[in-house]
Amino acid sequence: MTSMTMVQALNAGLRRALEDDPKVLLMGEDIGPLGGVFRVTDGLQKDFGEDRVIDTPLAESGIVGTAVGLAMRGYRPVLEIQFDGFVYPAFDQIVTMVAKHHYRSGGITRMPIVIRIPYGGGIGAVEHHSESPEAYFAHTPGLRVLTPADAGQAYVTIQQAIASDDPVIYFEPKRRYWDRAEVDDVAPISGSPWSSRLVRAGDDVTLVAYGPMVRTCLEAAEAAAEDGVSCSVIDLRSLSPLDLGPVVDDVRRTGRCVVVHEAPVVLGLGAEVASVVTEQCFFHLEAPVRRVGGAYIPYPPNRFERHYLPDVDRVLEAIDEVTAT
Repeated sequence: MTSMTMVQALNAGLRRALEDDPKVLLMGEDIGPLGGVFRVTDGLQKDFGEDRVIDTPLAESGIVGTAVGLAMRGYRPVLEIQFDGFVYPAFDQIVTMVAKHHYRSGGITRMPIVIRIPYGGGIGAVEHHSESPEAYFAHTPGLRVLTPADAGQAYVTIQQAIASDDPVIYFEPKRRYWDRAEVDDVAPISGSPWSSRLVRAGDDVTLVAYGPMVRTCLEAAEAAAEDGVSCSVIDLRSLSPLDLGPVVDDVRRTGRCVVVHEAPVVLGLGAEVASVVTEQCFFHLEAPVRRVGGAYIPYPPNRFERHYLPDVDRVLEAIDEVTAT
């Protein structure tokens, strides 16, 4: 086991994928000598060459369109979108070509493309650099959507995403890039990334989160324990497909559920989780499912983001509400 930041874990995972498969290519803006704006690809062009770690023009639609052609020729392109808010110029390519081509071709042509997107707030960035657009892509049939919560998950799931024959939108929680965790960089990669995971067991409330909010929920669970409330924490990890079986099983036991994400609550992924939990756990629920998330407004200026983002106190308020019943 090695202690790594998420940036280091992603770099190590990409390096291992490049070593294992000569068809893996990295593409993106400033990912070569600079190593990307967050240094996730630091040193990879030097070690693997400019024909496998490719600095591209500032043209997201062109990057994704080029990757579609490469995938048709048998390559496995891994693309970096510098920031969440910059993915929209490529949105048409993603939803009309990347997501649909395998289906449209009758299964003849696969799209083994990974699109890495740093997302979410909490770093004091300027406009268009702190968004949470995951619902757009989770709503699009043909795309798989993954988001790691820590370095250990990042190291494993980035390699599993690259090995997938389906296109994967890979959301990296940028506020967790510098968090450290233990990474097993020796053992063979195993298990399925398309499943949720129980990261803390509790008896009174089930907290459901993904990406950057998993750590927030773990901190809230620690605080709640001091007041005698025992919380489970479940990391969804895969946003499409959603694996809600473990969530349903846990809620049937605890009788209470709080769903947390940075994206706006309105029409967010939490609504799907809450709906399924209500349908399948109706006679087990002691209180309505509570959702905690961002406001239904454009992401605010960085001086106000602390008021926008869910934090431990807001999660604790939701825990108080569902346990008051």
